[in-house]
Amino acid sequence: MKIRFDSTQPIFQQIAEMIEDDILNGTYDSDEQIISVAQFSGTFQINPATVVKGIGLLVNEGILYKKRGLGMFVAAGAKDMIKSKRREKFDNELVTKLLEEAKKLDITTQDVIEMIKQKDRG
Repeated sequence: MKIRFDSTQPIFQQIAEMIEDDILNGTYDSDEQIISVAQFSGTFQINPATVVKGIGLLVNEGILYKKRGLGMFVAAGAKDMIKSKRREKFDNELVTKLLEEAKKLDITTQDVIEMIKQKDRG
């Protein structure tokens, strides 16, 4: 994933999402150390304070924790927490909007399901 400087999503939120993605895809496991703030800011050419803010979001959610003097680590159960949070967001934002738009266009729920199946096959 790349930082999108032209995105409406703040960079610190993109950073948090990148780290979550890395946890979901297995780059980081429970109790494993994540990339340092300095490495992150150097790699993506962004302010370290912005990285700290993104990491802080994940600490507040219990996804990451700090080991004093060592860095940030993935909390036990982080993967499940992320999945739960994202599933809720998926349902509340994407599915709800999809069904609202389908209703406006007189597309039945069954038609939506068929459309999804077609996309999934291709």
